[in-house]
Amino acid sequence: MRVPRVSVTAIGVIVGMTGMLAAAFASPAFYRLFCSVTGYGGTPQTSLAQPDHADRARFIKIRFDAEMGPGLTWAFQPDQASVEVPLGQERIAFYRAQNEGSKALTGIAVYNVTPERVGRYFHKTACFCFNEQVLAPGQKQQFPVTFWVDPQIARDPDTKDVRTITLSYTFFHSLDDAQSAGALAKAGPHVGPLVPDGSR
Repeated sequence: MRVPRVSVTAIGVIVGMTGMLAAAFASPAFYRLFCSVTGYGGTPQTSLAQPDHADRARFIKIRFDAEMGPGLTWAFQPDQASVEVPLGQERIAFYRAQNEGSKALTGIAVYNVTPERVGRYFHKTACFCFNEQVLAPGQKQQFPVTFWVDPQIARDPDTKDVRTITLSYTFFHSLDDAQSAGALAKAGPHVGPLVPDGSR
């Protein structure tokens, strides 16, 4: 009996995807790359620019969350609890931090969004989390983040019911500390230049 070519192709695709997924979970570095490309695990996408269209008839609420990892004597919080934005329209929000310790400290923020299934549709064009931040004793600093939400979120059966997205940041002393705490598994990229998103 001859196996239809379409069936053979489908089986090959399924086997290939299964192998990629297994490799992603086996290697932490590959897992982070896999998440940043696909949006899996609530990893937001990074883009150079917002789309050339916006769905101003549909708004979505963005909540902002801030936490501190161990070893940093910083106070860290969002300037606003939440904002409502039209889909596809770029917005800017601010977080602020203060070093309450007696010596200069370096920190880096890791981030993700919830619910996890919306990660591929949440895009950041600029973010303080892409670089290390240094605060002198007593220094206060405001940190901006520029973002937009892809209008395709309203057309995806898995995400069209989402009305609120939470953007969460946690500051750690270093990426090694973040990795030890298990925070990098769902975090977005932190080094290198921003690249256009390829998921759209």
